[in-house]
Amino acid sequence: MASALASSLGRELISTDNLGRHPGRPWPSVRPQVAEYYASLSDETIHWFLKVHHENMWPRIRQIIESHRQLAKPFVLEGAALRPEYVAQLEPGSVAAVFLYADEDFLRRRMMEEAGHSDADEATAAIIAKFIERSIRENRDMLEAAQAANIRCVDVAAPGTLDALTKAFSAA
Repeated sequence: MASALASSLGRELISTDNLGRHPGRPWPSVRPQVAEYYASLSDETIHWFLKVHHENMWPRIRQIIESHRQLAKPFVLEGAALRPEYVAQLEPGSVAAVFLYADEDFLRRRMMEEAGHSDADEATAAIIAKFIERSIRENRDMLEAAQAANIRCVDVAAPGTLDALTKAFSAA
């Protein structure tokens, strides 16, 4: 969604997923360190680690936002590290924040299909399932945080979402 929005607005896309080292998605193939991460850590530890990872990335993200703002260079910034509790601290008017989310069933189906879960061996399928459940928990927690911070929340599974966002940002 962010890529399509950036393209339609003619803006640079920056993904926080490319800024830091994290095990990330365990597909299309499972790297050994990813398998170890998801197989050896508890759900609570994975959740905690992800939040700490995002907190550690935030100074770099703020630097990117500030440098683009100073250059008057509009861009689209996306990724899981854009936690609502940090985004809400940005200077009002310096950014337009939108939290994109989808319901749990939609996310689960999409990720399982994208990951090839049904064709994976048992060990890989278990790692994929653990990643998906972690992602769904993050989606739920971050949606609650975005709502609490009064950040606009948009359901990406709703028809016409990209067009509506493009029009809203073009008008702004």
